Amino acid sequence: MNRFPSSSEFRPRVWAMGISRLRDLFRDIAGEYDGLADVRVVARGFEEAAAEIAAAGPGQRPDVVVAAGSNGTWLKARIDLPVVLVQPTGFDVMQALARARREADLVALVTYGETPAEVRRFASAWGLDVVFASYRTVQDAEACVLDLRDRGVGAIVGPGHVNDLAARLGLAPFFVYSRSSVRGAFDNALEVVQATRRETQRRQRLDSVLQHLRDGVVALDANGRVEAINQRLAAVLAIDPAAAAGRQLEDIAPDIAFTLPDADGESLETVRGVSYVVHRGPLVDNGVTTGAVLTFQESRAVERLDRTLRSRQRTQQFVARYRLGDLSGATPGIARVRQLAQRYARSDATVLIRGESGTGKEMVAQGIHRESARRDFPFVAINCGAFPEALLESELFGYEEGAFTGARRGGKVGLIEAAHRGTLFLDEIGEMPLPLQSRLLRVLQEREVVRLGATEPTRVDVRVVAATHRALTEQIESGEFRADLFYRLNILNLAIPPLRERGADIVPLAAELLMQSARREPRVALRIRTQDDAVRALAPVGDALARHGWPGNVRELQNVVERMVVELADSDVDALTPEVLRAIAPELFEPRGGAARRAAMKTAGTLADEPGESDDAPAQPLTLRERSLTVEADEIRAALESHGGDRDRVCAQLGISKTTLWRRLNAAKTRPGASPASAGNGEGATLARRKPAREA
Repeated sequence: MNRFPSSSEFRPRVWAMGISRLRDLFRDIAGEYDGLADVRVVARGFEEAAAEIAAAGPGQRPDVVVAAGSNGTWLKARIDLPVVLVQPTGFDVMQALARARREADLVALVTYGETPAEVRRFASAWGLDVVFASYRTVQDAEACVLDLRDRGVGAIVGPGHVNDLAARLGLAPFFVYSRSSVRGAFDNALEVVQATRRETQRRQRLDSVLQHLRDGVVALDANGRVEAINQRLAAVLAIDPAAAAGRQLEDIAPDIAFTLPDADGESLETVRGVSYVVHRGPLVDNGVTTGAVLTFQESRAVERLDRTLRSRQRTQQFVARYRLGDLSGATPGIARVRQLAQRYARSDATVLIRGESGTGKEMVAQGIHRESARRDFPFVAINCGAFPEALLESELFGYEEGAFTGARRGGKVGLIEAAHRGTLFLDEIGEMPLPLQSRLLRVLQEREVVRLGATEPTRVDVRVVAATHRALTEQIESGEFRADLFYRLNILNLAIPPLRERGADIVPLAAELLMQSARREPRVALRIRTQDDAVRALAPVGDALARHGWPGNVRELQNVVERMVVELADSDVDALTPEVLRAIAPELFEPRGGAARRAAMKTAGTLADEPGESDDAPAQPLTLRERSLTVEADEIRAALESHGGDRDRVCAQLGISKTTLWRRLNAAKTRPGASPASAGNGEGATLARRKPAREA
């Protein structure tokens, strides 16, 4: 009889509370459960039964109580233990009534509480002449039996106490409970104990997890009562965790309950003079939110963690995030880029990637690395134009301890060494100073690097991928770039087309960027979930997007998309209108090939004034050199304007030296065909006029 698994470690304690006939039935059946539980028959009822339970020690208290009738209902409402009631089955009632009819002409069925409707229907269906009666208290039961005797009832079917009263008054008693109904109650009791024990163990494990958390945690039910709280938070609130369970949080900690966030999310709160990052999340049970869990994390701990993460070895950050599949677009130009990049990834030769700023040169470089045999090793990227010459040298080649004043103790590994067995990406290689170009050439030729202050070279195995938006051949002619380094870099060549040459890709790419940006803005994410949603949102402004020249390429497009997301978040519309786009991105509606573009070309030295030429004349395709100079001149001019002509601040912002700044600005004056206006009235002239005052 193995209805439930037995365990030597845990045997449920079952107390069967009954008097009279039910007590005897309990004793008859208890032996059947010796292998499953410790069953104790207690001949007590009501107050005496409750007192017996209260007097039991911690290791003797029952896990569950089995009782019947008014006694069971009374105990269920007054003790803090699960109480399982013995319920007579329909077959039990039918059998008892049949036996009673053989003893008397008029039979009564007495139940605790209302007589079940199905019993009345049963008696009516079978034509049984039965008197139905019920009681609520012991006194009710005695009065009920007396009344039935006075009405001529000869036999009574009911629970044990009613049977005892009937026997004392000379009526024939018939017990309504059977052995099967008692067994069913015992089986249910064991199931209740097992379920309660599993829930207790689950709560204990959860509590153990909570106690080991470094953050404060409290779980609240739907009414704001505390379900669980860990010791760390309890100590902060100066409360007893055990005493807090079941109480309203605002009662035990009123000074913080009203400052906590009502909605799911994070907020910065002050609790007892300490700043905490408080996160509120839902507690969900079967898909229904039944409460909330709040975590309290000290802001100082968050700051310490942030500093720790930032100070980890840089090698852990040398990973490539993008794949070639992330390079979106279906036009032939970008498809050719993906095809060549896939092919170049199978090689180990050096790659030179050319393209305007913002076209995705580093994304292509990362994709090549991810598809190559070096994918499991570092991808190390550095912008050669972002550091002064001395700092760039130490970053690339590293240094020995004591190599210069302020050198780190123990020296430092350079980025070339850090890329060992992986890929070294040199962005804006055209900005690298000439002295460093010579050292890089030796690395490419000899595959070894010498740290600053060292005498012995270190062998390195790296693949170099370089990128530039400049025309390196023209830099070679002007003496700004070494020809031998160019030929070492230009083994595999990849040119990324600008966005203006990918007209069919602009709207789909904008839709993809819009969908990605929408995920960071909850109000927009609800409306833009798929690529189709994003395309529909952009449909009214698609023509304006496609007409724009996009001098900043994908980076500029992404900036415009971010503005769109902000606009959509502040309104309930699902699509943008040309009027809204004109308000947030007026540059998209400036004529292509107009004065702004021509002025930029003049500044870059690629266009001379011609008499009678209209600003609105159709734009001629730019060469790569013209594109580079145009973008570069725009950036320098904007920086000079924003900093009031302050060269030091402009150089710091752009990451270039003063020499490079003057060389780039004077290029417009020295190029053949440059007009007097472009040579004398551009930013170079403006800066030249300011120079004596600053250097006086």
